[in-house]
Formats: sequence, C-alpha cells, structure tokens
Amino acid sequence: MECTIRWVPDAGMAMVAETGSGHLLTMDGAPDGGGRNLAPRPMETLLAGAGGCTAYDVVLILKRGRHDVTDCRLKLEAERAPSDPKVFTRIHMHFVVSGRNLPEAAVARAIALSHEKYCSATVMLGKTAEISTSHEIVAV
Repeated sequence: MECTIRWVPDAGMAMVAETGSGHLLTMDGAPDGGGRNLAPRPMETLLAGAGGCTAYDVVLILKRGRHDVTDCRLKLEAERAPSDPKVFTRIHMHFVVSGRNLPEAAVARAIALSHEKYCSATVMLGKTAEISTSHEIVAV
C-alpha cells in the first residue's frame, strides 16, 4: 500500500493525498494553524478511515452470513490527548444497522469480529485509545 501527499501552497495548509489505488483525498488545517478549513483535518480523516474500515467489515460479515442488511451507519466520537502528540485516547463507535430480521447476536458478533480481528485501523488505534462500541438494530 502506498500514498503520496502533496502540499498545495496556494491553499494555505491544504494537502492532497493520492492513494495507491489512484484516488485523491484533500485535507486541510484549522485557520489558527495556517489552514483555510477547506477540507477535513488529517486526524478527522484518520478517524473516518477507521470508521469506514469497521463499518465495511460489519456489513461484509453480515452479508456473508446471509443476513438481509440494508443499511449501516456509524457515529464515532473521539477524545485526544491534551498535549503533543495528540493521539486518540478514547473512541466510541455507535453502529445503527438496518435490515430485515437481523438477529441481535449476529450484529453483535459482526461488530466484535471487526473490532477484535479484522479491522486493521481500529486494532492499530486501540494501541493508544480505549475503543468502545454500542449498537442498535432498525427493522425495515
């Protein structure tokens, strides 16, 4: 896996990442740090990536179990250390999984498997942050 980051000087502190798969991602800083608030902060992008990674796992695990999942939403709330390096110290993930006849045990198991085994991003962030999860199921 690779990624190339390029600073965009005309945009203050904006950065453009080109991923190994050829996609572009723009990041920016807060105005008090020289940014112009034109895009997500790098740490927001890191948190979003972890959320995407674990939500992907949960949907895939449920689909492979032949469960009729129709939607998955994930709200992440994170706290960071007060001083540099301001690593994540706590992350809470609340899943809202929708579908037809989704068993509680299957949803809980999918979240646990992602959190404990499959999601590289959350396993890595778990080295500095206490990660907790909760979920609710919405029948459709």
